[in-house]
Amino acid sequence: MSRFYITTAIDYVNSRPHLGTAYEKIAADVIARYKRLRGIETRFMMGNDEHSQNVFQRAGELGVEPLAFCDDMERAFRDVWARLDISFDDFIRTTEARHRTGVTALASRLTEAGDVYEGYFEGWYCVSCEAFKTEKDLEDGNCPVHRKPPQWIKEKNHFFRLSKYRQRLLDHYAAHPEFLEPEIRRNEMLRLLESGLDDISMSRTGQAWGIPVPSDPGSVIYVWFDALINYISGVGYGADDALFETWWPADLHVIGKDITRFHCVIWPAMLMSAGVPLPRRVFGHGWVHWQGQKMSKSLGTVVDPLEAADRLGPDPLRLYLTKEIAFGQDGDFTWDRFEERYNVDLANNFGNLVSRLASMAHRYREGRLTAPPSSPGPLAEAAVGAVAAYREAMDAFALHGGVAAAFQLVDAANEYIAAVEPWVTARDPARAAELDRQLYDVSEAVRIAAVLLTPVMPRSCREVLARVGAPADGADLNLDRDGVWATPPGAERRVVKGDPLWPRLDPGRAAADGGAAAQRKVSPPRKVVGRKVRVAADADTGVQRREQRTMNDSERRAVDEAPPAAAATPPLTEVDGATAAASGGAAAVAGTGTAEVAEAAHETPRISIDEFAKVELRVGRVVTAEAVRKSKKLVRLEIDDGAGVRQVVAGIARAYEPESLVGRHVVFVANLQPARLMGIESNGMVLAALDAEGQPVLLRPDDPERAPAGSAIR
Repeated sequence: MSRFYITTAIDYVNSRPHLGTAYEKIAADVIARYKRLRGIETRFMMGNDEHSQNVFQRAGELGVEPLAFCDDMERAFRDVWARLDISFDDFIRTTEARHRTGVTALASRLTEAGDVYEGYFEGWYCVSCEAFKTEKDLEDGNCPVHRKPPQWIKEKNHFFRLSKYRQRLLDHYAAHPEFLEPEIRRNEMLRLLESGLDDISMSRTGQAWGIPVPSDPGSVIYVWFDALINYISGVGYGADDALFETWWPADLHVIGKDITRFHCVIWPAMLMSAGVPLPRRVFGHGWVHWQGQKMSKSLGTVVDPLEAADRLGPDPLRLYLTKEIAFGQDGDFTWDRFEERYNVDLANNFGNLVSRLASMAHRYREGRLTAPPSSPGPLAEAAVGAVAAYREAMDAFALHGGVAAAFQLVDAANEYIAAVEPWVTARDPARAAELDRQLYDVSEAVRIAAVLLTPVMPRSCREVLARVGAPADGADLNLDRDGVWATPPGAERRVVKGDPLWPRLDPGRAAADGGAAAQRKVSPPRKVVGRKVRVAADADTGVQRREQRTMNDSERRAVDEAPPAAAATPPLTEVDGATAAASGGAAAVAGTGTAEVAEAAHETPRISIDEFAKVELRVGRVVTAEAVRKSKKLVRLEIDDGAGVRQVVAGIARAYEPESLVGRHVVFVANLQPARLMGIESNGMVLAALDAEGQPVLLRPDDPERAPAGSAIR
């Protein structure tokens, strides 16, 4: 069996981890879980860096011994990682005996190689980084990371002959272009190497908190030298040769982009000096920004990962960080964006697909699906393509691409339902086998999508697999076996109904943004009344203002049969009758007859082109649809408008079954004010014509591929 050894940077424990720290661990965990899904024996190691002077000082401030402080922080860190489902196999601390053994052994090898000498060092030292800075590293005299001036330090140190390994490092980069990814990091290190290297300090004097230099007990190993060695001490270097030979060299170091110099210049030079093989690959990921700044404890720009996980769950957080941030690039986190993507990706898309399948399976087949002897439909081909794209992306550590491939299959399943309309098939007993094929194929697409997303959302995907009748522990899944389309004739699957996996968020919910309530972007409301239709919607102006007004008698009559319903969804919905609801507004339409429309059209005064230009028409795609409880006319829709998802209430229930609307492209008014119908906020108006019987006929673009969601109508 092949093996894969993956590590993350070990963390300073002077304070709890923030979301930027958690991002690295989640990304590495997704990779580790993917390798296990591939059937590869995987060792995933994390840990804590405890010999920092910042840690020593923090313990002193609290009046506790440094080791006792580190013990408490280990428990705190482990609790965070457990809550986020980080599946590490080993957790190393630099105060452990095994680490001390490895550090002492490597330091001795460097000395024996003639690469350690004594001398005096003076230079700029950033206390927060615990690293020396050159003049060119500084920005306006400050550390570029912590934005504080470093200290000028002069002391007697032991030096490592880093300059000796410049050419060997250049040769290694040339022979192994995959050694450092992404390419932008590799280019940065090549420029550094080409400009020349200076020898570096590997010890500090006058400090007792640390591992002593073997030849000089009065000095301790410099914290960065100490920390880097964890990657080999954790697999037995200097103590367990068999373990070390089994797992070293590491297949992947996952680190932040700000510490690539340590991992891609200093660390490989240390290993070259000691005669130890180099790690196969280092990946320098980007930063998670908060309000445009790198998350930093010292800068106070942090988000507690447990707060984010408690808000919507650990799996939605893992999905957001994996899907929304291209691995290797910087990304941004805001509460608004986090909640928006939760609604779009989970509540309205994947979660809605699982619910639709369960609903149809129980309505038409009492929950028991059987694969007929006929050949599978187009979803089988879509699944093959999704799995292939997923493998390619994940093998290249393009985690965001892997997730996107899985969601392509989710989208394909939703589009398939809209295309084949199982509710129509179910009306004809002669098409029973066809209905069996449709439902079983959807369940198989959901199953494979859940398998692909298991590394990202392990808990949720276990539940999805159980609901589609394919229960499996994540450890038992194998991509080669479980990522293959399998619908043999006669195969049975019991689909289970349950509460929504990801309940949609209340559209009126305010998101906490940096401790302050951040209102959602909703435009000022305005009234639109005509043709016995009352519509209110909003334009997305970026300023949220809500106004209250009462409906007139004719407007009440349009919605008098719709009592208040429990609304818990923010996205879009459609309008009924002769109008439609678009982004940011609510629309309710009465069933208007053609004669009434003709009369209204005759009486309606003409408007100027400037007045018409105020109406913003766009294309949208229905992502969810459900009947409004206790109403015969109203349907609550959620519409993808190209920039997000909005909720619209439409009076089209007598003409369209809710399930038939999902996946349809519609035309909607995008700049109406919001309104509430039956207690549900509607944010737009979907356009419809009326047939000879006065029933609404939704307008749609002729070619949705050329005019996708968000397209403007002129």
